[in-house]
Amino acid sequence: MQELLESLGISQSLFDYLVMPLFIFFARVVDVSINTLRIMFVLNGKKTVAPVLGFFEALIWLIAIGQIFQNINNPLSYIAYAGGYAMGTYVGMVIEERLALGRVLVRIITPEPLPELVEFMKEKEYRFTSVGAEGRFGKVILMFTVIKRERLKEFIGKLRESNEKAFYTIESVKRVSEDEVNVMEDRPRFTTRLRNLIRK
Repeated sequence: MQELLESLGISQSLFDYLVMPLFIFFARVVDVSINTLRIMFVLNGKKTVAPVLGFFEALIWLIAIGQIFQNINNPLSYIAYAGGYAMGTYVGMVIEERLALGRVLVRIITPEPLPELVEFMKEKEYRFTSVGAEGRFGKVILMFTVIKRERLKEFIGKLRESNEKAFYTIESVKRVSEDEVNVMEDRPRFTTRLRNLIRK
């Protein structure tokens, strides 16, 4: 190993205090990012993708922790390990937001009707329910709809156009009782792209 490092122009001290900590850092970024995505897939009921991610998460973690034990006297290894965990959490959240997988339940409470929003939902063929309810200050309208997360930003924008003070909550939905065609539409987009590349 020493001869290989010297042939590459890397001293042992440089390897121990720079290369190895960087390796541990990036390994942790990858495995924690995978962990964040795996949890997301579990919550969305993706039984085929979650176990595969779990396998690679565990494998990368074992490699990283193995390097920690081999460099147990190097304090930079511990810093790299903790820093990679923090960065991996952030990266995983960013990836999860970009993928926007699954569906969400949007609950809207408003004191007055929102005809523009209702027409928008009908135009987009959203399934929704609107009922009368009693609020703190009197009668209100309670609306429910379940939409894909990738369309949430557009929907909230339309809601604020209709009534910028409307109160709403958003919750993740694990499963929807729809026909098979609509359920298949929720497959991860990156797997669809990969399948199209293979076909080419």
